This record gives sequence, C-alpha cells and structure tokens, in this order.
Amino acid sequence: MSKLIAAAFAEWRECRAEYELLLLAAYERAATATNDRLVNRRGRRAGIDPMSLFGGPSVRARAYASDELLEHWESLPRVTFEQYEAQWIESREALPWAA
Repeated sequence: MSKLIAAAFAEWRECRAEYELLLLAAYERAATATNDRLVNRRGRRAGIDPMSLFGGPSVRARAYASDELLEHWESLPRVTFEQYEAQWIESREALPWAA
C-alpha cells in the first residue's frame, strides 16, 4: 500500500474513533435526559438497539426514537459521521502546523 493511502486510512480511523466517542457521550447524555426512554414502542417491538439511533441514518433514527429523544435532539442535535468528519477536517486544517 502506498504511504499516501496508508496515511489517509490512518487519519480516517482516527476521525472515526473520535466520532465513536462522541456518539457514546451523546447516548449517555440522552439516556440521562430522557430517563432511558430512547426508543418508541415500534422500535421496542422491532428490537431496535437505542445506540444505533445515534449513528445510523436520520430517517431511521427519527422513525424509532421516542418523543423524549426527539425533544432532546431539538436542543442537542444528533451529529452524523459526515457532519463530524467535515468539522474534524476543518479543525485540523486550522492548526498552524497542519498546513
């Protein structure tokens, strides 16, 4: 594998690992705020893992999220990996030694 591709993969893995930490923190914050009411009745019947609502597609997350979780997301919106990645790249480009 080329050094350029290896470096890109390493950066992607770093970004993804940081995103996973963000998801865990968002999940824990939401669980506390909603008193662990994260999944609606339809989601419970379908066996939906509440954690999957934080990183999966928005349409799916909203379909299975409880009213309490949807309200929580109004004040603390869920962040997709695409959004996080863009912010992550922008913050790294802003570092003086990264240029």
